[in-house]
Amino acid sequence: MGFAGSQGNFELNVFKPVIIYNFLHSVTLVTDACHGYVEYMVKGIEVDRAKVDWYVKNSLMLVTALAPKVGYDKAAQIAHAAHVEHSSLREAALKLGYLTGEEFDSLVKPEKMTRP
Repeated sequence: MGFAGSQGNFELNVFKPVIIYNFLHSVTLVTDACHGYVEYMVKGIEVDRAKVDWYVKNSLMLVTALAPKVGYDKAAQIAHAAHVEHSSLREAALKLGYLTGEEFDSLVKPEKMTRP
């Protein structure tokens, strides 16, 4: 297609049918790929709500909600401890003694952090 496009002189390109043929062939390939993707990859997928809930509750990014209360440095320590020990942020915050369980639960509410 690149060669066909480069062979035009004076705005007359006798290779335009080749360009259009190749473009339509490419569109067909993309269409078939999208159809196959939907048919064999997307169709029938179901959400594992328990797994999603686990990922949300154990996300280290939720530590940003703690920074206004404990400060950036302590929040970073909590995230680092949770990462190193493969624990939740709540467990790390309690272990380090920076927050109580009630304080953590009142600060970290993922459903409020995902809204605009």
